[in-house]
Amino acid sequence: MNKVTKMDQKEKFIELRAKEVTYEEIAKQLAISKPTLIKWGKELEIEVSNRRALELELLQEKYYVSKKKRIEFFGEQMNELNFELKKRDLAEISTEKLIELQMKTMSLLKQEEVTISLKEKRSLEDSFSDDLGSSIVEWRA
Repeated sequence: MNKVTKMDQKEKFIELRAKEVTYEEIAKQLAISKPTLIKWGKELEIEVSNRRALELELLQEKYYVSKKKRIEFFGEQMNELNFELKKRDLAEISTEKLIELQMKTMSLLKQEEVTISLKEKRSLEDSFSDDLGSSIVEWRA
């Protein structure tokens, strides 16, 4: 029989909290006291938050409502509109409507832009050497 380590328990805790399982239910599943789990919740807040974001992304992807799927859809539509516009004479009335649709699609694509942001805890040494005093580093792409 495999021995369950504290690290294994913490990993399972992160997984369950990311799925929004209550502390009470986690306490039952892992046979760990609720006060200990609350302490872990504070310690592992960033890890839980990051895992929750990944869980949400997987759920959105599963149901085809992810930003990526919408961007792909609007991008494909934009390609088709651009192809059709190249074939049209701009003197045609329907071209005006096609250009309007192209502009709307560009606007929808612009709305789908997302700022990528990842966080990481810094070591105490790094925190003290910087004047910022924060123990969390955030990167944006």
